[in-house]
This record gives sequence, C-alpha cells and structure tokens, in this order.
Amino acid sequence: MTGTSTPDAHVTRASHGPIGVLMVTGAYFPDLSGAGLQCRALVQHLRTTIRVAVVTTTTDPLLAAEDDVDGVPVHRVFVQPNRTWSKLAATFLMTRIMLRERRRFSILHLHGFSQKSMLVVALGLVMGKRIAIKLTSVGHDDPISMRKHGRLEYWCYSQAHLYFGVSPRFQSLYEASGLPGGRFRLIPNGVDLDRFQPASSDQRRAVRRELNLPLDAAVVLFVGFFSREKCPDVLYDAWARVALRGDRTTVLLFVGATRSTYYEVDQDLARDIRVRAAQAGLEGRVHFVETTQEIDKYYRAADVFVLPSVREGLPNALLEAMACGTACVATRLESVTDTLIDDGSSGVLVPPRDAEGIATALELLLSHPEQARAMGARARERVERDFALTDVVQSYLDVYQELAST
Repeated sequence: MTGTSTPDAHVTRASHGPIGVLMVTGAYFPDLSGAGLQCRALVQHLRTTIRVAVVTTTTDPLLAAEDDVDGVPVHRVFVQPNRTWSKLAATFLMTRIMLRERRRFSILHLHGFSQKSMLVVALGLVMGKRIAIKLTSVGHDDPISMRKHGRLEYWCYSQAHLYFGVSPRFQSLYEASGLPGGRFRLIPNGVDLDRFQPASSDQRRAVRRELNLPLDAAVVLFVGFFSREKCPDVLYDAWARVALRGDRTTVLLFVGATRSTYYEVDQDLARDIRVRAAQAGLEGRVHFVETTQEIDKYYRAADVFVLPSVREGLPNALLEAMACGTACVATRLESVTDTLIDDGSSGVLVPPRDAEGIATALELLLSHPEQARAMGARARERVERDFALTDVVQSYLDVYQELAST
C-alpha cells in the first residue's frame, strides 16, 4: 500500500507506549471538505488503536469550540478569513489548544498545508513533536508549488519529518523538489468499501424514491465544490449538448456547495448554470443538492459520475463513485486520474475543459448501459484491490510507529 524512497536508517518500526496523534485540518465534520472527510475516516478507524484528537478551523460560529465526534475530541477554532482581528484571535486560540494538548500527543499530522499551518509547525518544532504533512492538492501544497509561497512559509513547510503523498504525481514533484528523499511516503486516500458499494436495480430505484429523483431517467452526477477548478460549468455544457441533441431521458444532479464563505466556491457558477438551463428549457432536469451527509446514496442512485476537474490530488469523489460501481468519466490528470482509471475499461478519460469530449463519453455510456455497468464493475475491483480504507489505515499506523520511535 505504501510506496516510498529509502527510509532514514534511524527509523524503526518499534513503538514505545501508546502513540498520541493530533490531527490538524482546515475543516472537519459537520463542515465538509475532501481533506476533512479523509481525516474523519482515518480517525474513526484509528481511535481504538492510538490516542487521537482533532484541531480544526471553522467559519461557522454556531459549531461548538469543544466537541466530541465519533468518540474523539475535536477542538474548533472559529475564524473569519477576511478579518484581521479574527485571524489574530484564532492564532491565540490555536496556540492555547496546542499548549494544553501537548502532553497528549507526540505526532502532529497536518492534512494539507496553507499559511495558517505555519503556526502549527512552529509550535510543533518548539514542543519537540514529530511533524507529518499530508499533501492533498497538486498545484497547491506540493513541494514545487510551495516554493512560490515565500521563504518563511516554505521554510516551515520544509521542516516536516515526513510527507504523505496521495498520488504518484506528488511523488514525482517531491523527488524534483530537492527535499530529503527518505521523508516521503506514498499513501493514497482510502474508501470504506462497506459504505460505498454497488446497488442492485431494485436498490437503485429505492434510493431514488428516497432522494426524490426520477425513477426512469438516467442520472448524471457531479460531486464537489462549485469552484472554477472543479469545472461544473464544463459538465453542464457537455450534458446540455447531449440533452439538446434529442435525449429527453437524462437529468443532471449537482451535489456540493454552491454558496459558501469557503474561498474556492464561486457563487456565480451555479447562478449562471441555472440561467442557461432556463434559457434552454432544461431547468426542470438540472437538480442541486447543497450539502448531504449521505453522499453514498447519490452514487448508488446515479448512472454516470463525471469528474471534470482541472486540478486534483487524488479525488475522493471519483474513488467513491468507482467503489459504488458507477460508470465514471474523468478528466485525464497526469499521474492522478490516469492511475485510477484504465481508459475504456474501468471508465473514460477526456482532456481537461473538453465539453465535447465529455458529451461524447456520456452518449456512449447512456446509450450502452451494459457497457457502462461492466466499466463500473471493473472500477469497483480496482478500488477493492488498491484503495481499501482498512489497508490505508494500517499504512498510517506503521508510519506513526516509525515516527514515534525516533
């Protein structure tokens, strides 16, 4: 499950006493983000084996500052990113939490890296903690991109004892960065294969009734933030071309935040899609779900899942759709999506921002449902083989033991 450069010679696999890990993430349940969801899935499995707690930021003032989620302590720091006073207050609160928790953990595990992570790393170094950074987004927190963030931020980033990359693309970028080779581990995102599993025809119809979706129309699904890099507008263009060519049997379902204070969300995207759908007479066939805690049901309800993104680390949504046996169309992202999908066998890959390419793939899969189901079955097999959450959890446990023994 793990791929790695040769580890430092002093690293061993022995563990002395219970390991304490403080997870640090930008969003955590009930807030939604890809990194936060993976962090929660990991925590749910680790909590019975090691001591674990979570510290996270939130923009929702109604969420409890001190909470318990899945039997794990969660410390939330409220922050308004566009207010200087709020960021200063958040700095004080974050420092207080880490000082208070310092005796309970020996490892700091950051899920992603941003400017606010500098404080966490600095405090961790002062406290003598082992620091691990999970790289989550190519073009954002990979080592090459981080060089553009300024000397101080890159210095903090470079002080980690280990880096976790979720796709081979991170490994190649890491190797090109000049950072010490023995500090990198390739551990992909994992999927709960019990929660995300294929549905029979009867189960699909039952889920559609529950979700108030059409029973007899083909459902094309998008899952993700409404950001320019996720490209929901490109998917709409592709789907509308299929619909306007005479296909009156499909609906387009968007699941994800269309309005949010989160910096990636562009509220104009959903508004423009609604306007264009109305102008084309397609508004009744385009559905929006702002948020859900039952995303697995939407995968099982769908006929085709589309990932039109231009940038990803290792897309959770694509892995989950594949695990559910849903036929998938994804943009070809080097050493990311092309390591998940065997084009034409376990899914279809198209160039980024290619609406016509997506439209052609949709027409193929919607007009040949047996071929789509066969692709979905092979996709499920791929996830079972290489992305089972239980295997990913064990990989992290092994690495935590290495870190704790140094």
